[in-house]
Amino acid sequence: MRQLLLLRHAKSAWDDARLPDHDRPLDARGQRDAAAMGEAMRKLGLSPDIVLVSSARRTRETLAAIEPFDASPLVDEDEGLYLAPAERMLEMLHAVPETARSVLLIGHNPGMHNLALTLAGPGGLARGGREAEKLGERYPTGGLAEFAVASPWWGLEAGGGRLVRFLCPRDLLPKDG
Repeated sequence: MRQLLLLRHAKSAWDDARLPDHDRPLDARGQRDAAAMGEAMRKLGLSPDIVLVSSARRTRETLAAIEPFDASPLVDEDEGLYLAPAERMLEMLHAVPETARSVLLIGHNPGMHNLALTLAGPGGLARGGREAEKLGERYPTGGLAEFAVASPWWGLEAGGGRLVRFLCPRDLLPKDG
């Protein structure tokens, strides 16, 4: 069984209108949310063999904030993941070496949400309980979906993932108003 982790970048800053979208950094909330997600990943033992990350600044900063991992994964920063649709992300997953047990993909919406919904398939969302219901509603910044994948990476297709969990930053941080 393989593990696929889909992480949407954390909350980014919109302070500087002169910055191109690709160059927007994380804001303070994004830094805090990503650090909390990294801690949750460590507690759950989620440590990828390969990380596929968009070249956008906010995705690279999200990766930096969730590190360190228990092992040292191969990190592949790819321009093709920047605002990629679900179909493009799936193509990239098809190219993952079969020796990889766990893959973390860090990207953007709406592609990330569409990919998660595609992998879960309508039947998976219907049977997935509250986690699947949350995933069906929205994919917030900093959200992480974990899927179990039975097929080889090259054979991953719609309905080919079983949703294990869906974590959102608001579920990880203390409620202090």
